[in-house]
Amino acid sequence: MFITYILQQPMSVPNLKKEKASPVSSLPVQPTHLIDQEVTDLVCFSHLRWNFVFQRPQHLLSRASRQWRVWFVEEPIYGDTDQLELRSIAPNLTVVVPHIPHGSTPEKSLELQRRAVDQLMVQHSIQDFIAWYYTPMALAFSRHLKPRLMIYDCMDELSAFLGAPANLLEQEKELLKRAHLVFTGGLSLFEAKQGRHDHVFAFPSSIDFNHFSPARNELPLPADLASIPGPRIGYSGVIDERMDLHLLRALAEKRPDWQFTLLGPVVKIDWANLPQAPNIHYLGFKQYASLPHYFSHWDVAIMPFAINEATRYISPTKTPEYLAAGLPVVSTPIHDVVSMYGHLTPVDIANSSDAFEQAIARALLENNSWEEVDAFLLSHSWDTTWAEMSQLIQSQLALLFE
Repeated sequence: MFITYILQQPMSVPNLKKEKASPVSSLPVQPTHLIDQEVTDLVCFSHLRWNFVFQRPQHLLSRASRQWRVWFVEEPIYGDTDQLELRSIAPNLTVVVPHIPHGSTPEKSLELQRRAVDQLMVQHSIQDFIAWYYTPMALAFSRHLKPRLMIYDCMDELSAFLGAPANLLEQEKELLKRAHLVFTGGLSLFEAKQGRHDHVFAFPSSIDFNHFSPARNELPLPADLASIPGPRIGYSGVIDERMDLHLLRALAEKRPDWQFTLLGPVVKIDWANLPQAPNIHYLGFKQYASLPHYFSHWDVAIMPFAINEATRYISPTKTPEYLAAGLPVVSTPIHDVVSMYGHLTPVDIANSSDAFEQAIARALLENNSWEEVDAFLLSHSWDTTWAEMSQLIQSQLALLFE
């Protein structure tokens, strides 16, 4: 196995310094002197690719790279070669992609992933490091590693997703047993995991306010949106089994005068099953940098999620992003949306197609006050979230170094 290096342009990460919010529970704060002289690296194992939808992993690990070298290990790509691809995203941030030959057995695939990780550790002198997991399945090729600290950032209940591996829950049980800290991507996940570990902390979806707030002014109109008249009702995110396609179809039929514009990749569902109508527009995947330009020309943002096992624990990152862009939001009754944002005036919760239609109609007419919304968003920035996580990490490291 050989290594391929690819350089990319550094990513810009705004530096927001806002009021700190307290996590759900806390560890005793320990002295942090000499800690950073010991731990130099963070190795993340992810089921999501870095260049997929820009969300929680990218926000957090971009900030982590200010403290340590961060290695973002993706799932393998199957092709004609056996190699390890290293892609430099920013200073101290590298995406690691094992390439595995087609036809490899599951056992051989795990062996090659294990060998790739070992090669990475040796060639880059990764010795005192933090292991950060987004997927329990990565334990199958990394459980032999000896990290200084192990963290499970549980951003979704992956076992409820379509096509989840049969042994995922068994692997998660092992990860919870081995992890020193467990972070959850929402309050519902916290409630589900808190009895399974001594140190579980809720860190719901946060906001990069400076990135999305320019959408409140008129930004340049994207070319593929220019031909779509208003009012524009927008959705941004992955289009998969969590989307209530029946609701979307019903809304389009009820209101042919509204234009529904959907941004994001279609994953795990057949394009043929998507609602088709003259006023439904699938504009595909958009880069994170371009999202404010689309939001700037929407009138209402929607989250038409199905109420099922796959959405039971989700905490959509789009909720605060829509609000930061100055968009009123209409959502189905997702637990974390209701509990975190339901008290805000521009957020309306609807549990039927009729109620959803009426909520959108109200949102198109209302002039909302944003002072309360902005105060809430600015206290829930990704910088604040990372600062709290970092304090917990440093405290735990200090305990381990004693």
